[in-house]
Amino acid sequence: MDQSIIHPFPMSIKIRLSVQLTLVVIGILFFFSLLVYYFSYTSQRSKFRELLLEKAQNTAILLISVEGVDSTLLKKIHETTSSLVEEEIALTDSSNNLIYSNNTHYLSAKILLEKSYNSSPNYFAIGEKDGVSYNHRIKKNPYHVYVLAYDNSRAQNLIELRTILFWSIIFSIWLSITASYFFSKLAIKPISDIISEVKEINSAKLNRRLNEGRGRDEIEQLAITFNQMLSDLELVFKSQNEFVSNASHELRTPLAIIIAESEYILGKERKKEEYVRHISGMVDDMRKLNALLNSLLELAQLNRDTQIFLSPLRIDELIFSAIQEIKTKFPGRKILPKIDYSENENDLLITGNSGLLEIAIKNLIDNACKFSNDEVEVKLSMKAEQLSVRISDHGIGVPDSELENIFKPFRRGENVKYIGGFGIGLAIVAKIIDLHGAKINVSSAENEGTCFEIVLKRNIT
Repeated sequence: MDQSIIHPFPMSIKIRLSVQLTLVVIGILFFFSLLVYYFSYTSQRSKFRELLLEKAQNTAILLISVEGVDSTLLKKIHETTSSLVEEEIALTDSSNNLIYSNNTHYLSAKILLEKSYNSSPNYFAIGEKDGVSYNHRIKKNPYHVYVLAYDNSRAQNLIELRTILFWSIIFSIWLSITASYFFSKLAIKPISDIISEVKEINSAKLNRRLNEGRGRDEIEQLAITFNQMLSDLELVFKSQNEFVSNASHELRTPLAIIIAESEYILGKERKKEEYVRHISGMVDDMRKLNALLNSLLELAQLNRDTQIFLSPLRIDELIFSAIQEIKTKFPGRKILPKIDYSENENDLLITGNSGLLEIAIKNLIDNACKFSNDEVEVKLSMKAEQLSVRISDHGIGVPDSELENIFKPFRRGENVKYIGGFGIGLAIVAKIIDLHGAKINVSSAENEGTCFEIVLKRNIT
């Protein structure tokens, strides 16, 4: 289904917030207007009822309790004194016989009978008029006084109040629309800024970051989360680019050699011994190529992973396993393990990934064997809450000017040009150590030897 049919009038969050805030304000205004109108109405009605009751009490006292006042005199008194608007007065005895009436229109005999209650006073309404029924007792003889009138003052006040409330609501709605649009625009501004900044980011600009502010509200938390995602993407793209760059750089030479060897063999008929010699060389080149590819894949995988599986393990067992495997590659080479054991066998426990740590230790021992002809020493010692693994040799060493670059991929010293290798091993070691939150230190002197030290956090039990 076409989305334009479902949403023919797309509404931005800014407009939607403005409309919602305006509707809330209108609802609150109507609610409070009704409250004001209701309490004003009930307050004025109560005051008018007090006037009605007072009129009923005065009528009963004058006609019944005061001697010399009869119906004729009372009517003249009512006509000459100030009275309520459209006032109606009636007085009946206990048998509901009419004793006195003045200007009665609504107060018919039927109404008087209906409004005769034992309770007093009793208020009622007929049409737009309010009335009261008052029971007056003289010498155990009950009399009923009825007063009905129109509250003109209340009607006028309520008309004025409705006018005031109407224009107040209209003005408040206009003000709320203006204010809600302004504040919604202000509230959405950080999101609009994020949208503008995100539009500037592409695969070539993954190093750019959004403004995180102080990181207190939800929008700033969103920017922080987005920046973390950008960091992960940048790492992935960087790893991919490095892999492509490194692979294209390092694979070019061995592939070119293999192609040249193949073309040379196919160039003419040759003796069997020559075929064997050239094919053996090609096999060696392909083995080196395979080792290079494995190293590149390991490095790419390590650069992509930010979390690894960790478990408790003994570092001395990893060292012996690594030494045993390197000895198969360098038979006859002396690799001396020196382990500082303690009475507590748990002192050599660490938390790490056994496979990755063994690769790191093997690479360091392999380098020590490759770049020296003397014995290699692997020493494990405890330092307070840490374990130190030192791999040292007495080989050609690393020039001081190149020490800072030895952990970068494909960086090899000038003094190892004629020694096999790809310059990836130490980069893998550095990444593994970083993933474990550990440290690696190096000290070297040219033609004297090199020492690598891995510092790991010990499990304290």
